[in-house]
Amino acid sequence: MRLASLVERYAGALEQQYGARMLPEQRRALTAIRSCRTSAAGEVLWHCEDCSQSMLSPRSCGHRSCPQCQNHEASQWLERQRRKLLPVDYFMVTFTLPAQLRALAFHHQKTVYSLLIATASGVLKDFGLNDQTLGGEIGMTCVLHTHTRKLDYHPHCHVVVPGGAVDQSRRQWRKAGSKYLFNGFALGKVFRGRMLAALHDAGFVLPSLPETWVVQCQHVGRGLPALKYLSRYLYRGVISERQILSDRNGQVTFRYIESKSGKPQTRSLPGADFLWLLLQHVLPKGFRRVRDYGFLHGNAKRLLQLVQIALKVVIDTLKPKERAILRCPRCRSPMRFVQVFRPGWLSG
Repeated sequence: MRLASLVERYAGALEQQYGARMLPEQRRALTAIRSCRTSAAGEVLWHCEDCSQSMLSPRSCGHRSCPQCQNHEASQWLERQRRKLLPVDYFMVTFTLPAQLRALAFHHQKTVYSLLIATASGVLKDFGLNDQTLGGEIGMTCVLHTHTRKLDYHPHCHVVVPGGAVDQSRRQWRKAGSKYLFNGFALGKVFRGRMLAALHDAGFVLPSLPETWVVQCQHVGRGLPALKYLSRYLYRGVISERQILSDRNGQVTFRYIESKSGKPQTRSLPGADFLWLLLQHVLPKGFRRVRDYGFLHGNAKRLLQLVQIALKVVIDTLKPKERAILRCPRCRSPMRFVQVFRPGWLSG
């Protein structure tokens, strides 16, 4: 079932119930999803040099909240991260904002999300520098998520960390323990103090908050499973169209995997409520949900190369994965891109 058809069907009810709360980014996402791969998104002219066949194909909207788009971008990101993988144990650290701060985060998304990522990465950096075993600079890949498995609004930050650190003064790699990185309770205590200070400095008036904040630090093996999990939600929205099971009597039903049991579950909502559930996870325009730090940062390539040499990593020099080739429907030869015809809404 296509999400665009649900947008088309329930857009009126969505506007009536949630129009006053919708942000410009959410409206742009709706327009993009509804128009994706139709003439309303524009068309591309292709030409075959072998048989002179020409054809028009509808454009993808390219919006990162659209489940039909950006598969190539997600594959490229995963490939870049795969090239940085090290032969060490990996850990995923999850920093979660308490429920009392969700309303503040939703109404000030760019500021609060940025503070969440900056605070989480800063806490981990200092723990790496001060740890008796590591005592050096760690590498991190931080990814912001705003949803639970059931797609409820739940801002949190996943951080994938290779189990080791670089002591630059001694040019030495220090390996972490095989199953343990940092204590989650200690991380939570420091995270709470720094996040509250950052929010206070930003001028926010804060509600009463719990004393204990949740930070989970878990071993995830060699890192690739965690990266694959994160890559699913980077560029293609928070739901796959395969998860949408039915649209009957005004109720949309979708499938999700329950986090504790690992078993598939279903959830049904009125159409307008379902669309609003998805729109809550549209990020502010230009916001980067994924960021690298330490020796995994883009400006630390020489440092990463030193780590790879120390760990005897065979550096992959293969060319990045290319986009699929469009072939001529008449002679099956590769077709050449000629021109894009843009509709009015894309130029606005």
